Amino acid sequence: MRRIISTFGLIIASILFLQPAAGFAQSAGAIRGKITLSDNDKPLHNVIVTVVELRRSTETDEAGVFELAGVPPGTYTLLAHMEGFPDSSQRVTVIAGSPATADFELKITGLREEITVTASGSEQTTFQAFQSVTTMDTLRLVEESHPSIGEVLEKEPGVAKRSFGPGSARPVIRGFDGDRVLVLQDGQRTGSLGSQSGDHGEPIDVLQLERLEVLKGPATLLYGSNAIGGVVNAVTGHDYAHEGTRGYLTTLGSTTNAQAGVSGGIEFGTGKWMFHGSGTGQRTGDYNTPAGRIQNSGTRVGNGVGGFGYYADKGFFSTTYSHDNRRFGVPFAGLIEGSGADIDLQMRRHELRLNGGFRNTGSFIDSFTTNVSYSDYQHKELEGEEVGTTFNNQQLNYRGVFSQQKRGRLTGSFGFSGFLRDYEAVGEESLAPPVKQNSFAVFALEEIDLERVRFQFGGRVERNHYDPEGLAPRTFTGFSGAAGVRFTLWPGGALVANYTHSYRAPALEELYNFGPHVGNLTFEIGNADLTNETSDGFDVSLRHQSKRVRAEVNFFYYGLKNFVFLAPTGNLEDGLIEAAYLQADSRYVGAEAGLEVGLREDFFVNLNFDTVDAELKDTGTPLPRIPPMRARVGFDWRRGNFSLRPEAVFVKDKREVFTNETRTAGYTVFNLLASYTLARTHRAHIFSVNAFNLGDRLYRNHLSFIKDLAPEIGRGVRLTYTMRVF
Repeated sequence: MRRIISTFGLIIASILFLQPAAGFAQSAGAIRGKITLSDNDKPLHNVIVTVVELRRSTETDEAGVFELAGVPPGTYTLLAHMEGFPDSSQRVTVIAGSPATADFELKITGLREEITVTASGSEQTTFQAFQSVTTMDTLRLVEESHPSIGEVLEKEPGVAKRSFGPGSARPVIRGFDGDRVLVLQDGQRTGSLGSQSGDHGEPIDVLQLERLEVLKGPATLLYGSNAIGGVVNAVTGHDYAHEGTRGYLTTLGSTTNAQAGVSGGIEFGTGKWMFHGSGTGQRTGDYNTPAGRIQNSGTRVGNGVGGFGYYADKGFFSTTYSHDNRRFGVPFAGLIEGSGADIDLQMRRHELRLNGGFRNTGSFIDSFTTNVSYSDYQHKELEGEEVGTTFNNQQLNYRGVFSQQKRGRLTGSFGFSGFLRDYEAVGEESLAPPVKQNSFAVFALEEIDLERVRFQFGGRVERNHYDPEGLAPRTFTGFSGAAGVRFTLWPGGALVANYTHSYRAPALEELYNFGPHVGNLTFEIGNADLTNETSDGFDVSLRHQSKRVRAEVNFFYYGLKNFVFLAPTGNLEDGLIEAAYLQADSRYVGAEAGLEVGLREDFFVNLNFDTVDAELKDTGTPLPRIPPMRARVGFDWRRGNFSLRPEAVFVKDKREVFTNETRTAGYTVFNLLASYTLARTHRAHIFSVNAFNLGDRLYRNHLSFIKDLAPEIGRGVRLTYTMRVF
């Protein structure tokens, strides 16, 4: 413990040591520009324009014009943001006493800049980020709309889906699943139990999101020990004031699973106040496959969100209440447990969020942001309409971040975070006793910018305390640290290398579960003597970005000590394979590659590839449910406001498998997406068609718990219409 505190103290000391070396303000310059809608060249008002490195913002006026005065000389990333549009960015060089010009054309559809807030805690482009990040903006989320985020993200490089039917699909990042992948909403934990079991889902509605971000690789530094494999962050927006009304309306329908849904939202700003509200209703029926219909695979989703905020120049606060209610079938669960009854999972969550802080102080601490949320989560496992097990999870989350003003070449942030959790399960599958969990952490993330070379380093100390009813409490304390370097190799080209040391406390279910668990197809035996799991990892990324070419190649290696896994004992209990939670060393190694090339201004070729291999080091045994190698070839042809995007997805067979795991065959699936945008001065209409599995191919997802019984969805078409008012 003393070593951990000393290490963290060293990080803070280095921040203070570097601070006096920071430069003082020089003669200032300015940045001016105009923002228009590319589809009709009309000016866009109330667009937020931010100098990322300085965390300074302004808005465009009625003519679409903006100006930022008093900007110190240097090179900056300028970010243009407007609700409902993909963000756009430019690199701008400011010279003392001379204004720099930066004009933007925001595009509703087309090749776009990807923006992330997850990688560093503040907005930046994915190209500039140290870690590899994938984002899906609001229009892509509508085109790929599903009731679960696992289904939505499964085509993204480095991301697969774990499922026990469509309603429970959850992302797997670089082969990491469960408690090693953290799902957030606006940077805060959702309070769900999606990580505990294959038949549990996540209460995230993609139709109400501004974007969905996937941070690949360890994110424990900023987000905690559950992020040892990566983070999925659902970004809703609603974080600044604007004049007037904005809103959206989306409707959709699909064949093959009888999907239908509607979602709408409105945002109204006056002065420094902003009010917002949104809601969604969506359903799917049992889905069809080339082998027949999968019974009890339908879903129902209903939710609503409302809130308001006050955003002054120096301070702000906001509050949001949300309610999510859903029910989905768990196919074949009754058959597996022997009852033969249809088993559904009925989920509901209430959440209240409070955000506030101050900014633009002009001092060393330029801003402070605090987020507090309380979630009341419950789901019931139903046999018909009879309740088998009820799971309750009440959770209070808090987070505070101090952001430093950029001084010379140094910038960064530091803060604290934690949560208080009260967990209880009652009924047939109450595998663990009631448990109270208390987690607290302090962290820092700093960056030194030498123009062509940037360095990033930081650390986190985290303590997790479990207090189970009737059992001895356990406390786990660990340190996570990271260091990265980013080299500019040529204009638009960069090499990024990262080293991370990450710590994970054992999960509640790994420590205390005991009994038959159909959701994981095992009779689980927890291990209250588990110790900290640690990972030492290396990531190397080569990137290029220009008007016609975007390319990224990532290589990664993670060595995990005391890796926690379910090991079959060879016995059967209650008709399920008995498995105990054990620890052993393991390693993950893999790669991802993506390429977008504009052969013409209106014709792009899109290629991506990913692979991961994971095994226990001592025995060479492959780990369970590791995604097979995949590749994707797509084309993007645009003529005016029309877009046509055919694609082919190639998946290799999976032969190296864990004990008692079934092999899966390789397959190829063809899809076709098309859209048409009708843009007006303050309104846009987007029509899209997503035709999937055009060859009606029979194939199985290797990460599905029921892949031997349930193939993936057959040929179908999804139609969507979205109207946006801005």
